[in-house]
Amino acid sequence: MRRVFLIVLDSLGVGALPDAAEFGDAGTHTLDHLLAEAGETSLSRLSELGLGNVPGVNGLAPSAAPIAAFGRCAELSPGKDTSTGHWEMMGCVLAESFPVYPDGFPDALIAELCRRAAIDGVLENRPASGTEVIARLGVEHVRTGKPIVYTSADSVLQVAAHEEHFGLERLYRVCEVARELTRPLGLGRVIARPFVGEEPFERTYNRRDYSLEPPAPTVLDRLVAADVPVVGVGKIGDIFAGRGVTRSVHTEGNRDGMQAVLAEARSLEHGLVFVNLVDFDMLYGHRRDASGYARALEEFDTDLCELETALRPDDVVVLTADHGNDPTFTRTTDHTREYVPVLAWGERTRRGVALGTRASFADVGATVAELLGLESGGAGVSFAGELVA
Repeated sequence: MRRVFLIVLDSLGVGALPDAAEFGDAGTHTLDHLLAEAGETSLSRLSELGLGNVPGVNGLAPSAAPIAAFGRCAELSPGKDTSTGHWEMMGCVLAESFPVYPDGFPDALIAELCRRAAIDGVLENRPASGTEVIARLGVEHVRTGKPIVYTSADSVLQVAAHEEHFGLERLYRVCEVARELTRPLGLGRVIARPFVGEEPFERTYNRRDYSLEPPAPTVLDRLVAADVPVVGVGKIGDIFAGRGVTRSVHTEGNRDGMQAVLAEARSLEHGLVFVNLVDFDMLYGHRRDASGYARALEEFDTDLCELETALRPDDVVVLTADHGNDPTFTRTTDHTREYVPVLAWGERTRRGVALGTRASFADVGATVAELLGLESGGAGVSFAGELVA
């Protein structure tokens, strides 16, 4: 009847991977750099748990007696995007990277999208920052009715449109058509990016991700097949295209996500609660806002303490990330290829276990699987035996 709470601090990298230079990300370190730029930041619970003890972390003082097992994971898959990170975490390691479109999408694809979705053209169709492109083209979008299509260094086609002037359901329909058209190309995700208001426009939490399905079974699939409940909080259900998730909970930001996890802690009998806290990445990493990122970590530190009051003796909490997004890295506003931290603890787990540098994000999924009673199998090496007797 154990429960595992797997919390992904979206983009909280802890130092450049050895191959980061190949991705243009040499020297990045999301956690250290944001703390250095933001100045005094109070992360008392994360410090007690051992975040400062994670290999490569220098911006936070190590605990003399860390409560959690602590370590970091390298990424085997050739990427630094959300889908790649989460899929590897759940045991689906990619051999090849998703296709990217640094010059925008082919004219023929855009023409077919316009025909099938009944729209009179699109704006942009090239790599762009989401907030910048809405600020620059939002008025023209409202005037012409043409949605804004853009991409990034990730394998993604994003469509931004005004919820009232264009219509939210119409935006979702455009993205569904785009997903159909790009599935044969192997594009990782199509993302609906709705916004509201007048200048300055504001993005909303009605974002929706249309992902490919993982190309191989994941730990989530195995859990569901074994009748273990899997609750996806935030965009988890979207990332896995609804597969391996028994119930999805929509959230509007980090704090709402943590309240949803708290509600599950008070009611769920057993299983996995898997949450992605997107604000770290969406609001602060991509916007290169180190101070905002630090404040969000302080808020999470507080919310984590509240969650712990609702835990049961056999529960295990695992904190990790899916990639980096160094807010001080000015070359681009894209993700950065970094190690991710791992902290794991519970009332009945061993304290202060040094997990070292793990070879793959998949070690997290393998550990979750073993903690929830599955036999070993698939990618990753479980460290569950180091946590519990």
